[in-house]
Parts: sequence; structure tokens; C-alpha cells
Amino acid sequence: MRPYEILVIVDPRPTDEEVAALLTQVGEQLKGLGADVTKVENWGKRRLAYDIRKQREGTYAVLEVSAEPSMIKEFERQLRLNENVLRFLSTRVPIRKKARPSKPQPEVLEEVG
Repeated sequence: MRPYEILVIVDPRPTDEEVAALLTQVGEQLKGLGADVTKVENWGKRRLAYDIRKQREGTYAVLEVSAEPSMIKEFERQLRLNENVLRFLSTRVPIRKKARPSKPQPEVLEEVG
């Protein structure tokens, strides 16, 4: 399982309760595919850089997920079919490796003249 962040821009016309229900539904879709949803953040309405489907605003939400690439591909297909989703972006989060202890550097002695 790999970590992903999925940014979803939802149509701004539904109420906050409807958006919360949509995000819950989206999380359940991911769980149904076998993914592990660790966090769902609703960022609220924000102005878009350009109009999307004649909308100037969108409700932003970010989901943090652990899933296989095939699960994400199927989830993206489902998002494309959802009329309330204006745009989405799935990004794989790189796994940070623990820093290895560096080799001790030999000390350089300076001669004081």
C-alpha cells in the first residue's frame, strides 16, 4: 500500500451538509475498494483560478489515503462519473527514508604558524 493525497474540487452549489455527505460517500467508495482512508479535510469554498463548468468557486477537500495504484485508478474513474466533482488530483506521497548516520569525517588539524 502506498500513501496518496487526493485533492477534490466539488461544485459550490450544494450546502455544507450535502458536501459533508458527499465526502463521506467518497471515503466509503475508497474503503469499498480496499483502501485505508486516514484523513479527510474540508478546506471550504475558494475562488478558482479560472471558470470550471461555468463556476467561479469550488469547495476544496483533501483525502489522505493508503492504497494500491489499481485502487486509485478505479477511484479516479468513479470520480469522473460524479457530477458534483469539478476536478480532482491524485498525488503519490513520497515515503521519507530515515537518514542514515553519516560516516565520521576525519578531522583535519591546522598548523598554527
